[in-house]
Amino acid sequence: MMLVPCPWCGPRNVAEFRYVGERRVRPDPSTADPPAWRGYLYLQVNPAGWVEESWYHRAGCRQYFVAERHTTDNQIRASRPPDAALRGLPAEQTAGRGGEHDSGAQA
Repeated sequence: MMLVPCPWCGPRNVAEFRYVGERRVRPDPSTADPPAWRGYLYLQVNPAGWVEESWYHRAGCRQYFVAERHTTDNQIRASRPPDAALRGLPAEQTAGRGGEHDSGAQA
């Protein structure tokens, strides 16, 4: 059994989560051409080693978070809430806002 450490709920069985994918910056919709979108949507780096990934806790707190996972042995060394870099914004633009997936925000 693989345990995934949710930043809000603690370690839980991997069956409670949905793997979203490798972390990467989304292209700017106003300037990106079709090859840039194709690369963003369909091409994966998939290295052997430590990778930052996005996960969703679907059977728990329903929050997105980032986990650092080793792709060859599935060890997870850290998890944290998503940050501004994932959305391609400078950190100073979102500082103090809590982000769209803040644990205190209830939709």
